This record gives sequence, C-alpha cells and structure tokens, in this order.
Amino acid sequence: MERALVLVKPDGVERALIGAVIKRFEDSGLKVVGLKMVKPTETVVGKHYTDDKEWLLSVGAKAKQSAKEKGSESKETEMEIGRRIRSLLISELTKGVVVAFVLEGNSAAEAARKIAGGTEPRRADPSSIRGTYSTDSYSMADQKKRPVRNIVHVSENGEIAEKEIKVWFSESELFKYERADEEAMYG
Repeated sequence: MERALVLVKPDGVERALIGAVIKRFEDSGLKVVGLKMVKPTETVVGKHYTDDKEWLLSVGAKAKQSAKEKGSESKETEMEIGRRIRSLLISELTKGVVVAFVLEGNSAAEAARKIAGGTEPRRADPSSIRGTYSTDSYSMADQKKRPVRNIVHVSENGEIAEKEIKVWFSESELFKYERADEEAMYG
C-alpha cells in the first residue's frame, strides 16, 4: 500500500469544501490515516516546496513553455521563474488555514491525482475535484500575480509523498486500522 499527502488549500477551506474533498477520496477506496487542520508557517511550507534546483528549473521550464504557447516570451531565466513561483506558492499556502491529510491505498498518489484532476481547473476533467469546484486558470493567476487556485495539493508520486508527509506529520499522527470494505477491495 502506498501513501499520498493531500492538502486542502486555503481557497478550498474558505469555500467549505473540506468534507466534499475528503469524501471523493474515501468514496474511491482510499483510506485517511492522518488528518489535521493547521495554519502553516513559511518554514513548513518552505520545506514542502523545497528550494531544490531540479524542481525550480522544472517549474520554470513548464511556465516558460506555457507562456511561449500563448505567444508571450519571458526574459526571466527558468531558475528565476521557478524561484518566483515557489515564493508565490509559499505565500498562498501561508495566507490561511490548510487541512492536511494522508491517504493510503493501492497506488494512492496516482489514484489521488486522478481524483483531484489537472492542476489548471479550467482544463481539468469536469468530474474531478478541481474541475467540479474551480474554473481558475493560469492566465487569470498570471494576471493577478498569484498561483492558480485549485483547491488541493496532491503528492506527485509515492516517493515524493513520503518526503511531504514527513514535513506535515509525525509518525505518531498516522494511524493503522482496517476499513470495513478493505477485504472486498483488496482481499
């Protein structure tokens, strides 16, 4: 069984979507093994969105490519764009309350990312969390100089999930138990 971290971001909390978000994951068979509401500090969010060269360059390259596809050319380097985006993400997550939870299940990160939908709500599958509850877009976010507001963060994969979980949870905050339907799903 794999684990995944999910954060209901301040935009999701403020819109009273906590229960709806958790229900989507539980309905799919994923199990919540840790859950808490926090007002994150810059230190915690800085550990979540690490100042990692590879990640910063990757984020910068994606943003630069997206701008190019829209006919806009950025004079910033990929690293500068990555650092700017990281700073915006830290500001966005520290502006309000976040609900953090850990899911467990078969290919939990992959399954959770499908349920969450694409990161740009405007283009996300309409049956996904982001597609159902938001219409924000990268272009609107760029105009307003903020990250896209897409309700949730979901770990990219199981390996990244384990690193992210350690930022938000201690081992004593994660629990082992069996759902009543586990035998039917995995037995």
